[in-house]
Amino acid sequence: MSYKNYLYIAIRAAIDAGKVIMDIYQNPASDFGIEHKADNSPLTLADKASDKLIMEALAATPFPILSEEEKQIPYEERKKWKVFWLVDPLDGTKEFIKKNGEFTVNIALVEKGVPVLGVIYVPVRKELYYACDEIGAYKLTNVDSDQQPAIADILEKAVRLPMASAHQGIVVVSSRSHQTEDTTRYIDNLRKRGQPVTLINSGSSLKICLVAEGSADVYPRFAPTMEWDTAAGHAIARAAGCNIFYIDEKTPLKYNKEDLTNPWFIVKPLSPIC
Repeated sequence: MSYKNYLYIAIRAAIDAGKVIMDIYQNPASDFGIEHKADNSPLTLADKASDKLIMEALAATPFPILSEEEKQIPYEERKKWKVFWLVDPLDGTKEFIKKNGEFTVNIALVEKGVPVLGVIYVPVRKELYYACDEIGAYKLTNVDSDQQPAIADILEKAVRLPMASAHQGIVVVSSRSHQTEDTTRYIDNLRKRGQPVTLINSGSSLKICLVAEGSADVYPRFAPTMEWDTAAGHAIARAAGCNIFYIDEKTPLKYNKEDLTNPWFIVKPLSPIC
C-alpha cells in the first residue's frame, strides 16, 4: 500500500504542532503548566496542545492513533490494528522545561509492527526529518512553523539521507539525561577497537536522527524508552540505511506490543561500524 500521501498530512501536522509548542515555549509569562503523570514524568501545556492538534489532523485518515497522551487503549483492541499512527506530541519534555531546545514532535505510521513512515520536527532548530519507505529519508533546515511552508517546497528542497560525513573514528551519540553504566561499558568496548571514539550528548529523538543523517555512527540506548519515543526515528533510520536493533544487533525492534516499553537497543547503519 502507498503511504506517500499520508506523509504530507504528517509533515503538516508536525510543523503546525511545532508552532503551538513554540508559542508556549517563547511566552515569558508561561510557567508551562507543569504536571506529573503516574510514572512521575512531566506533562506541560505544550504536550497537551500539540497532542490535540495532531490527533485532530490525523483523525482525517483511516488509521487509528496511539499517542503518548492517549495510551490507555487496551491491547485487546490495539492488537487488531494492521496499520496505525504512533505519536509523541512532545518528545523530550524534560529538555523543553530546561529550555535547551532539544525536543521534537514525533509522528510515525506503523504497519504490522514496522514503522514505514516517520516525521520528526525540531521546532527550536527549525529542522525537519521525514521518511517513507517509497521515497527514502530526508532532512530540511530552516523550516519555520510561523511561515507554514508549502509541502511542495519542503519536498523539493530537502536533502536525502544519509549525508556525506567527514568525521574520523567512531562517533557515539548518547542520552543527555539517561547515561548508564551499561552505556559506558559499551563505549569502552568500542574504544578497544583501536579507533578514536567521540561522544555526542543529545536529547529526545534527535539521537536517532544523528545516526540516520551520518553525523554519528551508533546510538546505544540501555535505559527505558517507550514505543512512541522511537517509532518516527526508526522509520527515518530504516529509510536512510540504518536500523534499530535489540542488543543482539540483529533483531529489529517491533511495535504495538502488549507492553509498550522498548527493550534496550542500538541504532546503527546496516553496514558494520569501522
